[in-house]
Amino acid sequence: MPIHIKAREEHIAPNIIASGDPTRIELLATLLSDAKVVNTHRGFIVITGYYKNTRVTLATHGIGAPSAAIVFEELHQLGAKRIIRLGTTGGIRKDTRIRDIIVATAAAYPQGGCALGQYMPGVCGATGPDPKLTFHIMNTLEEHNILYKYGPVFSSDGFYAESPQFAEIMSKYGIVSVEMEAAVLFALGWMRGFATACVLVVSDVLHGEEAVKEFLTTEELADVFLKVGKIILDVYDRYYRAD
Repeated sequence: MPIHIKAREEHIAPNIIASGDPTRIELLATLLSDAKVVNTHRGFIVITGYYKNTRVTLATHGIGAPSAAIVFEELHQLGAKRIIRLGTTGGIRKDTRIRDIIVATAAAYPQGGCALGQYMPGVCGATGPDPKLTFHIMNTLEEHNILYKYGPVFSSDGFYAESPQFAEIMSKYGIVSVEMEAAVLFALGWMRGFATACVLVVSDVLHGEEAVKEFLTTEELADVFLKVGKIILDVYDRYYRAD
């Protein structure tokens, strides 16, 4: 029984968009009709409504993997079949720029970190997204002529542990950007049996002269989040309406 999301199964749609920032959830809710707040407990704002003819739930997952894991687990317990994380990320690869859109194709994480060490002691989890769901997102972005980058991200447990030196090392490993929740989302998806994907907007960069000099908020990136949010909603309406 869910403890942190005080909602019933009929309150939660099979298709979920999850974000760390509750302000982002409220922003995305402007794209829905008949939107209703179904949870505010613990600050995890959850809103369910309709996009065209498809029912969708928007859910706050908080900051970091332990918080996010609780929300992902409870959403699945309440009937979620797909969870797409729409979040912010710090650009690592030298071609990343603030406001870029990144589709995560995998997520590296610290050994034993991202809460996954407790789920799978001594084992590195399968931290790749659902390929079909991810393909639909990439294809729909391209159909709308929206530029994006893609590649593996790094899910960090220490927001302030990042540095230009960290970025340089991660870049050599092929990492595009750093965030905090994709790895646990992907691993739980395979463990529990729900589809996952992750689309990120670059809010800051950790390379070059601009490293750690600017960090844009949800409000400052609102136009990008609305554009990407609509793409995700289009994917749900086009491919997963039957649920």
